[in-house]
Amino acid sequence: MINGIMNIYKEAGYTSHDVVAKLRGIVRQKKIGHTGTLDPDAVGVLPVCFGSATKLCDMMTDKSKEYEALMRLGVTTDTQDMSGRILTECAVSVGEPEVERAVMEFVGGYEQIPPMYSALKVNGKKLYELAREGKEVERQPRHVDIAYIRILAIDLPEVRFVVGCSKGTYIRTLCADIGEKLGCGAAMAQLKRTRVGSFCIEDSITIGKVEELMRLGTYGDHIIAPDAVFMEYEGAVVKCGSESALLNGNKLYPQQLDFDGRTFFVDGDMLRVYDGKREFRAVYVFVESEGLFKPFKMFLGD
Repeated sequence: MINGIMNIYKEAGYTSHDVVAKLRGIVRQKKIGHTGTLDPDAVGVLPVCFGSATKLCDMMTDKSKEYEALMRLGVTTDTQDMSGRILTECAVSVGEPEVERAVMEFVGGYEQIPPMYSALKVNGKKLYELAREGKEVERQPRHVDIAYIRILAIDLPEVRFVVGCSKGTYIRTLCADIGEKLGCGAAMAQLKRTRVGSFCIEDSITIGKVEELMRLGTYGDHIIAPDAVFMEYEGAVVKCGSESALLNGNKLYPQQLDFDGRTFFVDGDMLRVYDGKREFRAVYVFVESEGLFKPFKMFLGD
């Protein structure tokens, strides 16, 4: 069984669920999960977790992301992208300086109202299901952080830009909000996800490439170990005599560990923990009041 992460390039026309289904058939393994949805028309980075690494899926969705987007001014749609039904169209009378100012005003934190065409649930039903029934419900705004925006080109009515953002940010909605600020409306015309956490688009591979690697037996070269996601945390190897405590998911005291670096921790600090063979087994969290580490995520294989 494969236990690790593949940096998949999702091509247009596939849902994230489609990617997982295809990979299950290719690698003949059921335990596979993706780390955050991309719209069918969108392309780009989709880290996919295999085996014990599926425990990472929820943590990976929390990672910061980067996108390259093409925004079209002067049009609004019911889906906030150009795949939807056009609601309004108007001439774009603003110039490049006004567009640039409006775009850059969104850098920082702001309250974003999720779109109706999204997988968020209200009373147990997905918003896009309600939208397809012609219903619109009130959505509470959610705080999102826009770390940076770099404008690549302005060729009105289109604007191409790169945006780095927090989890839960809808780029479609960002485009719509920019259009509203400019008074002419806007919709997203293209979207490419270029980064999820440390997973970059230049290192991603297509489903077709995975098929080829499986035939050649070299797919292992593209399997990323689960601990790669946690390299910002300190590491430690469990001492001889305490390995059973680790493998049973028990608490660990500092004296049971050989640390790679620092030995001083504060409440909430995370720690990568390896067994005596230096195989990654868990992420632990320090509990200052008890002076010990408690298991946060275990990666013991299947």
